[in-house]
Amino acid sequence: MKANVGTADKIFRVIIGIVLIVLSFVVAMSTALKIILLVLGIIMLLTALFGFCCLYVPFGISTCKKK
Repeated sequence: MKANVGTADKIFRVIIGIVLIVLSFVVAMSTALKIILLVLGIIMLLTALFGFCCLYVPFGISTCKKK
């Protein structure tokens, strides 16, 4: 797995991931929607942590700086 998520992208993903996780616990909504928000938040945090997004691969996208 070659890293394809840059620093700015990681920061954005961490912020969005935390917001989604907090929303899943705080806002009153259906259980299914809470689970979806929680899973999406966790995915955002994991892609930021590992620096790899599998959705970027088919499109050839990389936000990392070139070495």
